[in-house]
Amino acid sequence: MPRAVLLRVFAVVAALSLGGAGARAADPVTIGFGMALTGQIAATGRSALIAMKLWEDDINKAGGLLGRPVKLVYYDDQSTPSSVPALYTKLLDVDKVDLVVSGYGTNVTVPAMPVVMEHKRLFMTLFALGVNADFKYDRFFGMIPAGPSASARRAYSKGFFETARTMTPPAKTLAIVGTDAEASRNAIEGALDNAKEAGLQVIYNQSYPPTTNDFSPIIRAIQARHPDAIYFASYPGDSVGLVNALHEVGMKARLVGGNMVGLQTTSIKTQLGPKLNGLVNYNFWVPTPTTLTPEMVAFLDRYQAEATKQGVDPLGYYLPPFAYAEMQILGEAVKGAGTLDDDKVAAYLHAHSFHTILGDISFGADGDWKVAKIVFEQFHDVKGNDVEQFRGGKAETILEPAAMRSGTLVEPYSDIAH
Repeated sequence: MPRAVLLRVFAVVAALSLGGAGARAADPVTIGFGMALTGQIAATGRSALIAMKLWEDDINKAGGLLGRPVKLVYYDDQSTPSSVPALYTKLLDVDKVDLVVSGYGTNVTVPAMPVVMEHKRLFMTLFALGVNADFKYDRFFGMIPAGPSASARRAYSKGFFETARTMTPPAKTLAIVGTDAEASRNAIEGALDNAKEAGLQVIYNQSYPPTTNDFSPIIRAIQARHPDAIYFASYPGDSVGLVNALHEVGMKARLVGGNMVGLQTTSIKTQLGPKLNGLVNYNFWVPTPTTLTPEMVAFLDRYQAEATKQGVDPLGYYLPPFAYAEMQILGEAVKGAGTLDDDKVAAYLHAHSFHTILGDISFGADGDWKVAKIVFEQFHDVKGNDVEQFRGGKAETILEPAAMRSGTLVEPYSDIAH
C-alpha cells in the first residue's frame, strides 16, 4: 500500500479512537436509587427528590464529576419494601449505574442491603436507623443524625426519656406502641433500653399491623392503664391516625409523643393543626438563628420555590437538607478519591470530614455519624391549619439537647391538648 494511503488510514483510525475516547469520557456518571414517589411516604420522598435534583443541577453547572456530567437514575419504590430488591437488581445489573444510594427510610433500606452487599457496592443511605448494627457492612454510610450504629437506636429516643426523667415529679409509668415494621422495631428496641435507664416501668407494650386504620381501640387500651408517659414509634399515616385517636378518646397523660414520623412534614402539620399542641416529638433539623446559615437559607429558598410548583412540602425542613447534603458528601468523596471505585471512595469517606449545608459531617467505623444530633421539641400555640405558623419553627419549643433548648416542657399533655 502506498505510503500516502497508509498515512490517511492511520489518521482515520486515530481520529475514530480519539472520538470514541471522548464519547466515553462524556458518558454521565450515573447514580441510582429508588424513592417513594407514590404510597404512604410519597410526600416526603418527593421532597427528597427535589433536593437531589437541585444537587444534580449544581454539580453539573460546576463541571460534573471526574470531568463527566452526572445523571440521577431513579424509580418509584411505591413506599413498599417488597419492591426494593428487584429495583436495585435492575439498577446494578441492567442499568449498571456507577453509584447507588438508598431511598427514604429504614423500611426500604434494609431490603436493598443484601443486593448491594452481594454486588460489593458502596451504599449511601438516607434516614435508615441503626441498620448497620446488624449488617456490619464496611461500605455502608448513613445519612441520619442518630450517631454510631451501636447506639443509634437509643439515640433516636434519648431526648424523649431525658424529658421524662426531668419532669417534676419524674414520670414513673410508660406505654409503648409502634407499627410492626423495621424502623419502628429498631426505635422501640432503643426506647426500652432508655426507659429502663430512666427508671420507667413499662405497663403497656404493643405493636400493630402496618395496615391498621382504626387506632381508637389502641388508645382506649392505653387509657385504661393510666400511664404517665406514652411513647409512639409510627409511620406518617399511622401518626395521623394516632393523633386523631388521642383527641377522639380524650387521652389523659403527662407526656405524649416520641418517634412519630410525619409530624415533621408541613403537609401533616397543617392537616392536624391544633391537635399537635402538647406533643413532644423528635426532629432531625430545626430552623434556628444558628442552623439557618447562608448556605442553608440559599438552599431552602431554591427548594421552596420548586416545591411550591410541584405541590410538595413547602417548607422542606425535614428530609430535603439531608438529601442534598448526602449528595454533597458523595460528590466530594468521588472528587477526593479521584475515582468511582467503590472501595477507594469508601476509604475516602471513612477518612475525611465533609462540609455540607448541615455543617461538617464525619463518619465512624460503622459508617454512621460520629455524633448524634437529634432534637426533641414540643408543639405549642398551633391555631388553625395555616402553614405560616410553622415557618421558622415558631410553633415548636426545643427541649433536647440542652445546648439547643429554647424553653421548658409544658405538662400535663391532657390540659394542653383538650
